[in-house]
Amino acid sequence: MIHRYVNNGYYIVLDVNSGSVHVVDEVTYEVIPLYEELLNQKSDDEISEYIVDKLNNRFNEEDIVTSVDEVRQLYKDEVLFTEDIYEKYIKDFKSRKTVVKAMCLHIAHDCNLACKYCFAEEGEYHGRRALMSLEVGKKALDFLVANSGNRVNLEVDFFGGEPLMNWDVVKELVKYGRSLEKDHNKKFRFTLTTNGVLLNDEIMEFANKEMANVVLSLDGRKKINDDNRPFRNGKGSYDLIVPKFQKFAKLRESLSYYVRGTFTRKNLDFSEDVKHFADLGFKHMSIEPVVGEEYEEYAIKEEDLPKIMEEYDKLAVEYIKRAKEGKGFNFFHFMIDLEQGPCVAKRLSGCGSGTEYLAVTPWGDFYPCHQFVGDEKFLLGNVYDGIVRNDIQDEFKLCNVYAKPKCRECFARYYCSGGCAANAYKFHGNITDAYDIGCKMQRKRIECAIMIKAALAD
Repeated sequence: MIHRYVNNGYYIVLDVNSGSVHVVDEVTYEVIPLYEELLNQKSDDEISEYIVDKLNNRFNEEDIVTSVDEVRQLYKDEVLFTEDIYEKYIKDFKSRKTVVKAMCLHIAHDCNLACKYCFAEEGEYHGRRALMSLEVGKKALDFLVANSGNRVNLEVDFFGGEPLMNWDVVKELVKYGRSLEKDHNKKFRFTLTTNGVLLNDEIMEFANKEMANVVLSLDGRKKINDDNRPFRNGKGSYDLIVPKFQKFAKLRESLSYYVRGTFTRKNLDFSEDVKHFADLGFKHMSIEPVVGEEYEEYAIKEEDLPKIMEEYDKLAVEYIKRAKEGKGFNFFHFMIDLEQGPCVAKRLSGCGSGTEYLAVTPWGDFYPCHQFVGDEKFLLGNVYDGIVRNDIQDEFKLCNVYAKPKCRECFARYYCSGGCAANAYKFHGNITDAYDIGCKMQRKRIECAIMIKAALAD
């Protein structure tokens, strides 16, 4: 399977199964699909003759023959028209023992902002406002250690709502986690996602010592952010938060952080918001498309996609320009691994929600991920009784690129790993379906990311 496209003047051919990327000239770009059409059906000479006949009204015959020879060699080198060798691993994934390696601790089902698109209903998650107790948090970490098998590196994200509203418990849980490491041969990687309202020097110092990553929520330009992320009294949050985030990012120059925004129908020109992040001095950023029901005024619709695709192209060109000027930044969706990483399991089954990854509510219930919290159909168990719905876990074990008909024929499947199960369920009622609008945006981002690699290699 191959995928061909032209972007920013580059002719790009992706061999999907091997992951090989070929930046070619226009002649070779046109030769490749013709060669694939006749592969294993005709002799080498017949293929050459056929392709020359097809293209000699557009290109020089000598160039066509040279391209055919090059394509033939790429095929022999197993970097073009390669076979799918991964599907055979799926049976192993289905039968393997469930091992948990990551948790999203909902340390606070409460928030001091009233973001208009919030899937968590201002932190309540279809339930009640609550803060996680230290007892529940410890039980969650104990469960993670006990169910992580021989995995050494464990991940815990402090999430909300707004986790800084329960900061003392966050600190105590970090301390408790560290106390478990030596005796159990584990290493905790703690992360924090915050809106920044309560951020202060003490929190920054602690986070810089203990948090492997921090995610700072901001939606871009002042008007966009304040429209999307106001306080409950309607006042905007930008002026309070941005100076804190700038200070925090500067303190974390040698550490990992992301400024993470959301774009909606109201700012389809989101490339301007990414540029705004960069102009504020941030080096690591992401801006994600909102996911909402079609009736929501902020929700992205099919008719918005041409504008969104144009914005990703504009952003890619700006990304290249700034990188070449020495003013580069990292945009999450343009950071792509072309060396066949991560591992096969990750590429085929994604984030591991419901199996390797669990969300924990303030009262200790387990859900497959934060987006399923509050939907009792997906309640897996709790920190006291453990997993009691193995049937749900078994369903999530089946969630991989080969279980999703839409993924089987998609060139992006090994990069997006089948997409988000929660979004598939939200729009289709089935975790093995796919959120179509999200898929189209994801494919575009991958095309831009590969093109950027080509441009920066020039």
